[in-house]
Amino acid sequence: MTMNVSRRSLLALGAGFGASTFLGGTALAKAPKLGTQTPYWHRFILGDAEVTVVSDGPLPLGDPSGTFTGVPKEEVKKMLSDNFLNPDNVVLEQNSPIVNTGDKLILFDTGMGTLKAFGPTTGQQQKNMAAAGIKASDIDAVVCSHAHIDHIGGLVGADDKPLFPNAQVYIAQSDFDFWTDEGKLGSPLKDFILHARKNLLPVRDRIVFIKDNQEFLPGVTALSAPGHTVGHTIFMVSSKGKSFCFLGDLSHHAVLLLEKPRMEFAYDSDPKQAASSRVKMLDMLAAQKIPVMSYHFAWPGYGHVAKNGDGFRYYPEPMNMQL
Repeated sequence: MTMNVSRRSLLALGAGFGASTFLGGTALAKAPKLGTQTPYWHRFILGDAEVTVVSDGPLPLGDPSGTFTGVPKEEVKKMLSDNFLNPDNVVLEQNSPIVNTGDKLILFDTGMGTLKAFGPTTGQQQKNMAAAGIKASDIDAVVCSHAHIDHIGGLVGADDKPLFPNAQVYIAQSDFDFWTDEGKLGSPLKDFILHARKNLLPVRDRIVFIKDNQEFLPGVTALSAPGHTVGHTIFMVSSKGKSFCFLGDLSHHAVLLLEKPRMEFAYDSDPKQAASSRVKMLDMLAAQKIPVMSYHFAWPGYGHVAKNGDGFRYYPEPMNMQL
C-alpha cells in the first residue's frame, strides 16, 4: 500500500499526538551553559612559512570623542554605527603574528604585559601562545613596531625578567631613545616612559637597531612609517613569493582611519606625519594588492586594503582552517 503524506498532514498529526509521543514520553534535558571561548590563536601558511596569530586580548579605548579627531564627533559616531559598531566604545584588538620560517621563530610585538591601563582584558599573549603550542623560550626574534606600552609591554614579566630568554629584540633606535629617555619622566608621557624603560632596559644587551628598507632577518624587511611615534616601523614579511605587511599602528581602526585616513589619532606623536605615512603606505599596499596584518583590526587582523574614493576599505581574509 502506498501513502502520500503532505507536510500539512504531518504537522496536524504531530499536534494530535503531542510532542511527548515523538520523544518517547521523555523530555530532553537542557544543556548547561559552558561559559568558555575558543582559544585566541589562528594559523595559516605563507609560502614556506607557518604563521600563527596570537592575541593579547581586546583593548577598549572608550568614547571616540577626543581620541579620533579632525572630523566632527557626530560623524565619527555615525561611521561606527553605520558599520554596526558601538559608537560609544571603540574596542581595538591586539594581533601578533608569529612567523616560523623553518630556521627562525619570529614574534611581532608583545602586547600590554602586566600593565592594566586599559582594563583587565589585556595581557593574554603568553597564555594564547601556550594554547597554540608555542613556547616563549623557542622565540628567536621579537620585532617591535614601536615602543608604545601595548607593543613592548610583554617583553618582561612581573618579576622584570625577560619573557623571551633566547630572543634578540629588533626596534628602531630613534624609538628606543625617545621612549627610554629618563628626562621625559616629568612630562605627560611619564607612564609610557616608565613602561618602556621597564621592558626595554632589561633586554638592552640583546637589542638590535633596524633601519629603513633593511632586510634584518631572512624574509623580513623594515619600512619606516613615522608619525605615530618617531621611529614607528612596519614590516614586509615574505616567503617563497608570498608576502604580507605587518602594519603595527599604521592604522588603529579598520573603519575610521581607513575611510578617512587623514583623521588624526590622539596617541600619535605627530598626527599629521602619521596621516601622511598612513596614506603613503596604504596607497602602496592597495596598488600592489599586498595582504596586510594589522595589530589593532578585528581578530585576527589579516586581509587586504583597497582604494575607496579618497580613502580605503578593509577586506578581511576568510579564516581557512586547513593548513
